[in-house]
Amino acid sequence: MTAHECDRINTVTLQVPTKNQILQIAGLYRAQEWWQVGDDESPQLIPKLISGSHCFVAALEGEDIVGMGRAISDGVSDAYIQDLTVRSDRRHQGIGRRILQTLLERLRADGLHWIGLIAEPGSRSLYLRAGFREMSTWVPMLMNEKP
Repeated sequence: MTAHECDRINTVTLQVPTKNQILQIAGLYRAQEWWQVGDDESPQLIPKLISGSHCFVAALEGEDIVGMGRAISDGVSDAYIQDLTVRSDRRHQGIGRRILQTLLERLRADGLHWIGLIAEPGSRSLYLRAGFREMSTWVPMLMNEKP
């Protein structure tokens, strides 16, 4: 992406998404395989997901959402980058870095300085460049009880 093209990307904090934004965000979740294609409820879950997050950032090119990220937090002691993704045709163009930067600026402005995440394969360098460090003495764990 050239500097001029990068200027066309605007990162915004969403609080109440439009119907079009809801559909685009659901599409990003499906494309990342965080939600299943046949999940008919996913668009209805987006407003709840956004309102329940500490902050939700969308990367816009005009009206198109080309990436998004969100952080969850108690608002007092710590925060976690929960989801961060960029549309597959727009990756490696600095968009993820801008989303992450916007999330971190908001979290720091809110007084949150302990910020954690679990990086997906292939995204490690993005987070290392932003100042994150691996926590070698900690073990990420998951309980995923799907019916």
